[in-house]
Amino acid sequence: MKKLIVLSLLILVIIIAFISFASAAEFKPKKEYTMTLNVGNTFGWGMGAQKWADLIAEKTNGKIVVKPYWGSQLLAGKQMNWLQAVAEGSIDFAVESTINSSSVVKSHNLFSLPFFINTLENLDRIENGKSGKMIFEEMEKMQVIALAWGENGFRQVTNSVRPISTPADLKGLRIRVCPTAIFDDIFRALGADSIHMNWADAVTGFQQGAVDGQENPYGVLLPVKIWEYHKYVTNWNYLADPLVFCVNKRVWDSFPDVIKLAVKEAAREAAEWEKAYVRRGLDGERSINILKEKFREELDIMDQVAYMESQGADVVNLTPEQLNAFIEATKDVTDKWVEIIGKDLVEAAKSDMKR
Repeated sequence: MKKLIVLSLLILVIIIAFISFASAAEFKPKKEYTMTLNVGNTFGWGMGAQKWADLIAEKTNGKIVVKPYWGSQLLAGKQMNWLQAVAEGSIDFAVESTINSSSVVKSHNLFSLPFFINTLENLDRIENGKSGKMIFEEMEKMQVIALAWGENGFRQVTNSVRPISTPADLKGLRIRVCPTAIFDDIFRALGADSIHMNWADAVTGFQQGAVDGQENPYGVLLPVKIWEYHKYVTNWNYLADPLVFCVNKRVWDSFPDVIKLAVKEAAREAAEWEKAYVRRGLDGERSINILKEKFREELDIMDQVAYMESQGADVVNLTPEQLNAFIEATKDVTDKWVEIIGKDLVEAAKSDMKR
C-alpha cells in the first residue's frame, strides 16, 4: 500500500511537470516588458531595478526581456501615478517607493507614521511579518503582484541653516518634502513649512536660499551630493521608504509556473542586493558582509555616514531623550493617520515589531 501511494505521488509529480513544461513551451512572451521607477541608474534603487531585469533575462534564458524606464519616463514624470499604471496594465513591472503609491494604497502610509518604525530591525519584522503580508494582499486586490521588498532607506533631514536636534530647531525652516498629506502634517506639527517641488527646482531653491532643507535617505543623499547645498544632517529615521518589486497581475497570470518562479527568484535576489547596497555602513558590518561574501562586491564607499562627514557634513545623531521629544511633537499626526491607515494593520505591525 505504501509503495502504491509513493508511485501515485511520483506519477502526479511527473504529470504536473509535463503540464508545466508544455505550458512554458506554448507560452509566447511580449517582445519587451516595461518597468517604471522614479530614479536613475546611479542610485541604489535604480541599480536594484536593473539587476532584477538582468536576472530575469538570465534565469529565463532570455525569454523575458524587461526594460527599465528611468525617472518616471512612462508616466511623463508623474511619479505618484505608478500604481494605477501598473494596475491597469499600461506598465508591466515596477520597482517603486511605497510613498509614491500611498495616496492610492492607504496601507503604504504605515511606513510614514512619524517615528513609528525607527529601526532597520523593526522594518524587517514588519516586511517579513503579518503586516507586510497584509500590504501585499491589498496590492494584489488592486491587480498588482508584489514579489519582494526593496529599500530607499530611512529618511533623514538636512538643511543649510542650523543643526536640528529638537523640534524647536525646525521652526520656520522651509523644507522640501514628498508631495503627500502625511509629510505635510508631520512638518507642520514640527513648526516647519513643507514645500513641494521637483528636485531640479529644489536645487535652485537651495542655491538661492529660498528653500532651507530637505529630507531623503542616504541612498539619495550621496548620489545628489547633498553636502554641496547643506552642511547639517540629522539622523532621525523619522520614517521608512520601502520599495516594492512588483508586476501587473494579468502579466503575472500569463506566465507559466517556471517563468513565475524565475521572476520571483530574480526579484528576491535583486532586492537582497539592493537592500544591502543602500544599508551599507548603516547597520554595522551586516550589509557590508552581505555585499562582500554573497555578492563578491567591495565598494569604494562602505560607510556612508563617515563619507558624508569627510565631505564636511555636520551629522547629528539623536539621543533617546531627543528622539522622544519629536515623538511627542508628532503624536497627533500619528493618531490621525492610524485611523486612515487602519487600526488592524497598525496593531499587526506593532505585534510584528515585538517578535
